[in-house]
Amino acid sequence: MSEREERVWEALRGVKFPGMSRDVVSFGFVQSVEAEDGVRVVLRIPTQNPGAGEQIKEEVEKALLALDMGAVEVALDVVLQERPERAQQQAISTDPGLLSGVQHVIAVASGKGGVGKSTVSSNLAVALAQLGYRVGLMDADIYGPSMPLMFGISDKPRVTDTGLLPFEKYGVRLMSLGFVLDIDTPVIWRGPMVMKAIEQLLGDVEWGELDYMIIDLPPGTGDAQLTLTQKVPLTGAVIVSTPQDVALIDARKGLAMFRKVNVPVLGMIENMSGFECPHCDKVVNIFGADGARRTAHVLDCPFLGKIPLDASIVLGGDNGVPVVHDEGPLRESFQRVAHEVIAQVASQAPRGPSFTIS
Repeated sequence: MSEREERVWEALRGVKFPGMSRDVVSFGFVQSVEAEDGVRVVLRIPTQNPGAGEQIKEEVEKALLALDMGAVEVALDVVLQERPERAQQQAISTDPGLLSGVQHVIAVASGKGGVGKSTVSSNLAVALAQLGYRVGLMDADIYGPSMPLMFGISDKPRVTDTGLLPFEKYGVRLMSLGFVLDIDTPVIWRGPMVMKAIEQLLGDVEWGELDYMIIDLPPGTGDAQLTLTQKVPLTGAVIVSTPQDVALIDARKGLAMFRKVNVPVLGMIENMSGFECPHCDKVVNIFGADGARRTAHVLDCPFLGKIPLDASIVLGGDNGVPVVHDEGPLRESFQRVAHEVIAQVASQAPRGPSFTIS
């Protein structure tokens, strides 16, 4: 790549998609760049907003003219996409009455256990709440509910004439089967009981009006996942994996399952991505490096970001204080991921909140 082309690519990375935090290069909208005699850029933009393409073209032209590299030509190919109703996006008809007050329902999943999916779910929910959104968190990990411990709640939920009242902590409304079962009670249930428990968490809890509902799923591609896709019009799914191949093999299966039932995959998160030694400050890639990013690229799936392997994340989960609640680089990591999720939701579904985040 020539020095002129590098300058053009760098300028294009400063052009954001309207209303989003990501640039046109990371979205893959830039098809080609020529910078030998003047500058010629080809854009191909799939969008549900007809005016977005022209707006991006104008911003790209402005950025390229500022380089003072001669004549500028921007070729634009806008691929208009119809916006289906959320309930029509599913392969199986969903129940529009469930979570009717929730704008965006996001499932957080993994192909296997032990990758930190519940940790990501809890911190993502708190990060969204810190950005000013109304957030709910449903612990649908029937066999191993973790949210009571991760939020430091040991009480039983209150019951009203209309249902269960969710707990609220760190700005998040949450409910888990762990709140109603004894901590040492094993869940030995067949499929129908699992499906019924999921339905009750969805329909018997007074969730109220929410901008985002994060649903922490159990590992795998079984009854809980299928029940959710059948019952709720999901905005999309987020796949959590560590960088290592053994986790990514199962992550691919989870991603394929959601695509098979027509649930958009919002992206992949790489958890436990590098450990910074507290003694020498060197980063050690205990589980490998960039595995989730490479997998996302191969599967044509957005990459939402990395979360490092850090002892404070573990301590926060064990002590009932999600690490994103405290100031520091780990909070920034989760908030960057939250911004990427918001951007992907905005590109997939109608906008949620009617207010502006300052």
